[in-house]
Amino acid sequence: MAAAQGLFLTNNIMFVAINGLVGMKLAPYAWMATLPVMAYVVGGALCTAPVAWTQSRWGRRVSFQIGIGVALASALLAVYAVMSGNFWLLIAATVVAGYYNANGQLYRFAAAEIAGPTGRERAVSLVLAGGIVGGVLGPNLATWSQDMLATRYAGAYAVLLVVGLVALVVVSLVRFPPAPVKKKGASGGRPLSEIMRQPKFIVATAASALGYGVMNVLMVATPLAMQVCGHTFGDVAIALEWHVIGMFAPGFFTGNLIKRFGPVKIMNLGVVLNLVCIGVALSGVEVMHFVLASFLLGVGWNFLFTSGTALSLTVYRPEEKDKVEGAINFCVFAVMMLSSFSAGALVTTQGWTLLNYVSVVPVVLTGLAVLWYVLGEKARAAAA
Repeated sequence: MAAAQGLFLTNNIMFVAINGLVGMKLAPYAWMATLPVMAYVVGGALCTAPVAWTQSRWGRRVSFQIGIGVALASALLAVYAVMSGNFWLLIAATVVAGYYNANGQLYRFAAAEIAGPTGRERAVSLVLAGGIVGGVLGPNLATWSQDMLATRYAGAYAVLLVVGLVALVVVSLVRFPPAPVKKKGASGGRPLSEIMRQPKFIVATAASALGYGVMNVLMVATPLAMQVCGHTFGDVAIALEWHVIGMFAPGFFTGNLIKRFGPVKIMNLGVVLNLVCIGVALSGVEVMHFVLASFLLGVGWNFLFTSGTALSLTVYRPEEKDKVEGAINFCVFAVMMLSSFSAGALVTTQGWTLLNYVSVVPVVLTGLAVLWYVLGEKARAAAA
């Protein structure tokens, strides 16, 4: 599953590295540059329900295989879109690719099931750590393949076909626990609305979604901002590489930190790192500033997302997992959708500085959500 995560992130990082640049090249207006990135997230949001259904109907392996199959089809469509200079066809291709995005977001939950109750925090953390493969492979593949075909960037999408085929083999080798047999007429557990009202669900989802939103808005805008500042595509690739290393290298120890200190303290640390990242980004526009800010952003995301996932595993019963996992991922995609669009609109019309100031808002909201949860837990403990 860690290998599958690495290949999934290779796909995602290559999309981040080239979608905005291809969008800037093909879009009718500059503010539409990040629409291909946003379309990938929109596709993910739209596919959370179908993916939850396929997971419930056919189990983890078949659902993951379908997701990779869709990724292969979308990569072919993207190659044709770029070579024909069709911006809206590229948008369609990235929306379709969102199905793979929605599937890949469930890899961490599948790892928790494989590991069992005693090892699930470490399993989630280690699987996310597999994304470091994408952090190294994605930017380098994008740099190497951007001019592989006659039309610039078409080769990068073509390389994703190879990445997808390898991912298909890897997922097919994983031994997933058998899905629980569902008796006819059996209850699917509590209503989703009841589960979502739990304070644990709210703070876990807020940490995952808002943490992803901040990470996404700054990561999507970074290649555009660096290009505006006169930095090369190679410099962009270095910044993205260190960003993804920051996202996933901590996975080798984040699970142990959560086990020792609890998810709430690790969430707080993630909030602090996000604020430090914004401070670095506002201090200058040299390559060093972009690289360091991107790295800190990645580590902050890792702490928020991993601890949010670990906490979310305690809010549902086995028979409720598909609908709850789908609801959490839908919230993540909804925030990412908004952040992807606002990233392009803000960085191309208002600039990098204002974008960073705006990013302070969701970081503060995440911190307030964690504080609300902690105070509520203390009040409940006192009442007991």
